[in-house]
Amino acid sequence: MTTRVTQLSMQRSTLANLQLNMAAMASLQERMSSGTKISVPSDDPAGTSDVLALRRQQASMTQYGRNADDATAWLTTLDSTLSSSLVSVRRARDLTVQGGNGALGAQAREALATEIEGVRDGLLSQANATYLGRTVFAGTSNAGVAFTTATAADGTRTYSYTGTVNGETPAVERRLGDDVTVRVDGDGAAVYGDGDDSVFALLDKVAAALRSPDGDPTQYLDAIDARYSAMLTGSSSVGARQNRVDAAKSALQSSTLNVTTQLGNVQDIDLAQVILDLESQQVAYQGALGATARTLQPTLLDFLQ
Repeated sequence: MTTRVTQLSMQRSTLANLQLNMAAMASLQERMSSGTKISVPSDDPAGTSDVLALRRQQASMTQYGRNADDATAWLTTLDSTLSSSLVSVRRARDLTVQGGNGALGAQAREALATEIEGVRDGLLSQANATYLGRTVFAGTSNAGVAFTTATAADGTRTYSYTGTVNGETPAVERRLGDDVTVRVDGDGAAVYGDGDDSVFALLDKVAAALRSPDGDPTQYLDAIDARYSAMLTGSSSVGARQNRVDAAKSALQSSTLNVTTQLGNVQDIDLAQVILDLESQQVAYQGALGATARTLQPTLLDFLQ
């Protein structure tokens, strides 16, 4: 049995094929203009899932990078402050040694005591150093300062550390990876001491000994050396933590590059291949147009003949 093919069925079939060719060409043009393989999730459901996962990783790494920059700023503040404090304590020690000279008169000893108090005030200011309005030596305390002072009626001063909670200083930390955290603040009590054991109270004692006719300020040299050693330990700790931050930054840069490469492999087009496919599709479309023009030439008069 012979199947009858009408002019209408030929027309419909031809136009449908032309639409398919145009749709394929439009899809290739869209890919070339957007630069991506996936415009909507239905283009590649599995690829879409991979893209979302990789973008989540990118977002996490971006945040870790910001955390690392913030950690570096905190640690830089700590390092510069501790360096200044070490210089101040060395100066206080030199003045204390000078005050041990028995040939000094009362005026010279008073001058040394006044300078010692100036060093003390400088250390107190350094101990209360801040970064973006937060004290860097008081943990998570919101007191505004790491050390407070109070003066009694007899003129004696007391010093209190504000960062202690239940005997410990809660650490300020920054997360630099899924399982990497670094402490970015300093323990003010460990570095500068607390109360009567603080370096500030110690220098008050040195100044009082200098003002006393029979006072011997050199008896406090061992205590000054101990406080200097504590500051040096704190400074070393800051350096070690900065090394961890730098290592984390380097790892983040490498991981970010890998994720970006993976993301590009999943969603970015091969431009040369897309251009080649588009040109091939255009040739096919032009050929289809030519074939259609020849196929659909008959008119009503042709049927009437």
